[in-house]
Amino acid sequence: MTKIAFIGLGNMGLPMAINLKNAGHEVRAFDTVPAALEKAAAEGMETFSSAPEAVKEADAIVTMLPNGEIVLSVFNLILPAAKQGAVVIDSSTIDVTSARKAHELAGKAGLLSLDAPVSGGVGGAAAGTLTFMAGGSAAAFEKAKPLLEIMGGRIVHCGDGGSGQSAKICNNMLLGISMIGACEAFALAGKLGLDPQAAFDVISTSSGSCWSVNTYCPVPGVGPQSPADNDYKPGFAAELMLKDLMLAQHAASEVGQATPMGQYASMLYNHFLQHGGAGKDFSGIIEYLKSTVRGNG
Repeated sequence: MTKIAFIGLGNMGLPMAINLKNAGHEVRAFDTVPAALEKAAAEGMETFSSAPEAVKEADAIVTMLPNGEIVLSVFNLILPAAKQGAVVIDSSTIDVTSARKAHELAGKAGLLSLDAPVSGGVGGAAAGTLTFMAGGSAAAFEKAKPLLEIMGGRIVHCGDGGSGQSAKICNNMLLGISMIGACEAFALAGKLGLDPQAAFDVISTSSGSCWSVNTYCPVPGVGPQSPADNDYKPGFAAELMLKDLMLAQHAASEVGQATPMGQYASMLYNHFLQHGGAGKDFSGIIEYLKSTVRGNG
């Protein structure tokens, strides 16, 4: 049994922590939201009134937090209290620069560390089928891997510190772009009078085939069950897609790489959120595109 401190028990963090607890590990939980601590306690976790208290005696520390600024703030709080030999796994989705700074802080404290953001959403967190994209040393990866395998179905060591975040934002930038393309195709098909099922049958088996069509089709009633079949209630919220697209734009700016499609996708998701998209799944942008007059987007 490993003692694991889990900091950040939101929609993703709590089910991840539950999977670690159900695998027989001792989970020491902390969150700033009292209701989250109550849920953790109900699942049999020991809860703490501060993050530094939670990490004392922990063999591993997992953080799942909203942004890079908060991650660095929490690292500055917990690292002095962490025991030597512990591995720190940050599964937040944050900017690459902050991820690298977090690694520096952990290294100065004498601790192994990984940036290990995830893909798979709340459903994947609950099912333990997340994909982890890990950045850090080989030693840190090997120590963390048994825990990551409890929470995820696919674990990829992407390289040195910051590589996990780099992989995540590149993947999600492409996802945002491809979803807009899928939505445009189905919106145009509808205006041309093409039956959605016929459009799906062609696209999903032809050169337009992609995850945004085959697995997560933005049109209700065709393809596998998706948020489109539930009034676009989020599996992956549009707000989170915009966050990831903006992280990609920030990274592209820092290294001087042109990403015109990523930039335009960021603009479209920002418009979507300002015009009824708040609280909806990112695939719900199809409704915004359908209502946008050509030339006025």
